Amino acid sequence: MKVAVIGAGSWGTALALVLAEAGHDVMLWARTAEVARAINAEHRNPRYLSDYRLPDAIRATSDYAEACEGAEAVVVVTPSAALRSVARDLAALIAPDTPIVICSKGVEEATGLLPIDTFAAELGAPERLAVLSGPTHAEEVICRKPSAAVVASVSEATALFFRDLFATRFFRTYTSDDPVGVELCAAFKNVIAIAVGISYGMGFGDNTAALLITRGLAEMSRMVVAAGGEALTCMGLGGAGDMVVTCMSQHSRNRRFGEQYVARGLTLDDFTAQTHMVVEGAIACKTLRTLEERYGVELPLTDTVRSVVWEAVSPREAAAALIDRPLKSEFY
Repeated sequence: MKVAVIGAGSWGTALALVLAEAGHDVMLWARTAEVARAINAEHRNPRYLSDYRLPDAIRATSDYAEACEGAEAVVVVTPSAALRSVARDLAALIAPDTPIVICSKGVEEATGLLPIDTFAAELGAPERLAVLSGPTHAEEVICRKPSAAVVASVSEATALFFRDLFATRFFRTYTSDDPVGVELCAAFKNVIAIAVGISYGMGFGDNTAALLITRGLAEMSRMVVAAGGEALTCMGLGGAGDMVVTCMSQHSRNRRFGEQYVARGLTLDDFTAQTHMVVEGAIACKTLRTLEERYGVELPLTDTVRSVVWEAVSPREAAAALIDRPLKSEFY
């Protein structure tokens, strides 16, 4: 199959390798012509995961039309803030029934729409849309270390299509009929990872990390259920699995941002300038506020991370406010 992968960041590059290993011809769209030329000439991404040679089945372009020409499936791996513009750019280039899987994680701030809903609003045909998420750091996937992800869609046929499209001996794929739950979990886990990173950066330990992860799961599940998703999704690959790996792994950019930047008084701009990476959790802690207000769900950890990242509240002041919250039943 010919597959278009839209986005040549670290995750897009890793997924392109997975698809190539599964036997597909991959056209990888990069934002700049320089990156596309380097991938074609040297079979390496010069900006992300540059130590790894990419299979010959991967070619790159900076032109949307070339990327989508003849594509039998489209994989979207762009920053969440760009999703609506990407959907608009693709609208005239792909057939109305071409399957699309979205691998971006976040919530649109103005509307509160999840990525799959943003694409449905621009392209229609929600039954051909799916999302992919799970505990899958690009740095390990690119090395072909065993990993697994979940593909969620309102259409069983679409979920099965993408399950089989990505499946290799080192990348297992499972299906779900709960894209709402999977996408909300994907947004929340990045926020909690920033909180865990800040806690380690402040000198707290594993007990504190476990506290934040489990209370983060509770916070996540409250929102998932309120938004119409399934609570059980929070215990799966896209929920607990992704939460644990994002909070605890050395590869996690969200944890690294909290631990090495926020806890040391550095900013989101500092991180972006030094790594050329988007911290999705920093965006999500702000955009989730739209859903928090819409559904009336209490999100103390999300609120705290937002206050530190965007409102100049000191991490120690924020931690003290969390510790002083009233005691209550664990599950409510």
